[in-house]
Amino acid sequence: MEKTINLALKQDTVDNLLAFSELLHKDINKMLEEALEQYFDSEQKKLIEKGIEEDATMTNLDYDEFWDGVDLE
Repeated sequence: MEKTINLALKQDTVDNLLAFSELLHKDINKMLEEALEQYFDSEQKKLIEKGIEEDATMTNLDYDEFWDGVDLE
């Protein structure tokens, strides 16, 4: 199911879209899709890196330090 989104763009953005569309002979919708794909990829990489960093900060103990003093009987 497709949803409609109303976008409000600054005039400079609209002017750039029109200019680049003409220069590159590309459809504006195609340019916006490409730009958003790049944005989503970039943000996803940031989220993954942040998740890895957060996981790494969960513990800084090595195996022996973690299990030191634990009796498993």
